[in-house]
Amino acid sequence: MSADNDARNPEKQKPGQPEAPAHHTQAEIDDEIAAIQQKSRHQQATVQRPPDVPPAPPSKALLLVGILLLILLLAGGLTLWDHVVHDRALAKETERDLVPTVAVIHPAQEKSDEDLVLPGSLQAYEESPIFARTNGYLVRWYKDIGSRITKGELLANIDTPEVDQELNQARAARQQILAQMDLAKISAQRWENLLKSDSVSAQEADQQTSGYKQAQANLAAADANVRRLEELEGFKNVYAPFTGILTRRNVDPGALINAGSVGKEMFDVARVDPLRVYTSVPQAYSPSIKSGGVAYVTLQEFPGKKFAGKIARTAESIDPATRTLLTEVDVPNKDEQLLPGSFGEVHFAVGTGVRRVTIPVNAMLFRSQGPQAAIIGSDNHVHLTPIVIGRDYGATIEILGGVNPDDQVVINPPDSLEDGELVHLAPQQQQSQPQQQQPQQKGGQS
Repeated sequence: MSADNDARNPEKQKPGQPEAPAHHTQAEIDDEIAAIQQKSRHQQATVQRPPDVPPAPPSKALLLVGILLLILLLAGGLTLWDHVVHDRALAKETERDLVPTVAVIHPAQEKSDEDLVLPGSLQAYEESPIFARTNGYLVRWYKDIGSRITKGELLANIDTPEVDQELNQARAARQQILAQMDLAKISAQRWENLLKSDSVSAQEADQQTSGYKQAQANLAAADANVRRLEELEGFKNVYAPFTGILTRRNVDPGALINAGSVGKEMFDVARVDPLRVYTSVPQAYSPSIKSGGVAYVTLQEFPGKKFAGKIARTAESIDPATRTLLTEVDVPNKDEQLLPGSFGEVHFAVGTGVRRVTIPVNAMLFRSQGPQAAIIGSDNHVHLTPIVIGRDYGATIEILGGVNPDDQVVINPPDSLEDGELVHLAPQQQQSQPQQQQPQQKGGQS
């Protein structure tokens, strides 16, 4: 019923379907089915079956399998060989990266000069703290810091009431002992006269004589005690031990004063004419430093002025810690321009021919063994060499021993650098950069 409706209503036919005739009879439908079947039988007759291929012989199959296996083995071997070559190249590259690359320079050889300039410390020729010799209280002081004093000048007064009373007591005790001695003397003389007439025994006379001698000894002890206390009384006044300058005052009136060095010193006195200047001369220059030699001192606060002096004495021994010779230079200071405790530079006219080389400050290594330099040998191995430092020029330092001008010294050596380690040298362009910068730094410093 629905098919008839669709045939009668062509507008409702689904898109994409061929238009069906408006009306088909049963005979037409049978003819179409027969035609389709006839066409199908014709197509089946035209399709031919492929010929049967005989199976390959066994020897040929084995040959093919062997060739295939050989190809697979060759591919695996090539892959394995590629991995081995890659691993070896990676290992070599890693080993190459582990070897540090360093930049080196040659130490600069400086021209020997006539003056050896070293830092020095100015000290007073004599300096003494002044302590009290008696106990008491400070009554008054007469000199303050900076005062020029002469030997024997009064500096302070101390009130000593206890010592005063002890002295009075000692004097009274002496008078008692003196009276006893007079009585013992009279008794001894009397018993000696009685002994002549055999009125007393010799033992009794000897006892009286011994009593007189004991009284004499007691009087001597009393006299010594009185003199001791009188000397303590004399220490109530504090005097200057030598001519100089009072550099420190530590007491005020009313302060308790203790005898000896138990308490704080009362004053500090220094003799500033002449002054002692101490400096440490490097071992390489020590043969040229002799007592009586000429030297002069310069200070920053007196530009262009030289204070002449002479070498007074040396320690006559090299300090094993610093490898230097302690030297004293005495400088006259009549106008007291130089102050003790100042820092200055000591110039020695040594005139030595010591070879001087300099290296940049960033070429030093500071280890527990002392300052060292990393020198590269001909086999590109590191040799850590101890060095002796001379003068400091700021960007560069003077080396008195351990480095030669033809050595290759590492710049900016890493802290991990070890003795005997293999290194690579940086290209010359990178090495020449620090060398070009050094003169500029040195010139700027001067």
